[in-house]
Amino acid sequence: MLFYLALFFALLYFKIARVHKKEQRVSSSVVAQHFVVGFAVVSLLAYGFMYENLYWFLPLLFLFAIIASLMITAIQLGIFVNGKPLLGMTHFYRYFSILSIAIVLLTVALWMTHTPNI
Repeated sequence: MLFYLALFFALLYFKIARVHKKEQRVSSSVVAQHFVVGFAVVSLLAYGFMYENLYWFLPLLFLFAIIASLMITAIQLGIFVNGKPLLGMTHFYRYFSILSIAIVLLTVALWMTHTPNI
């Protein structure tokens, strides 16, 4: 279950990162953050192919990608109350680093559970 939570967060992260790149200027620290999370996601996908059942892994990968895309698209279109935006992409940008830390920590936790004792 931890693997699928990390997978969903990873797909959500890269969807937000794509929108962030299009809407705002990206600094070098954000690019470094993208590389760290990218490495964690590649490691997460390797974990999925090695330890997870592919009959569940691949369909859920596509399902999570669709859900993450629809979530971000809904936020971009806007949720308004009395003409004021209730939730915008700027709220997501504030928690961008927390999401990246969560992805890295979940990936490390997954790999630590399958490391042989020496």
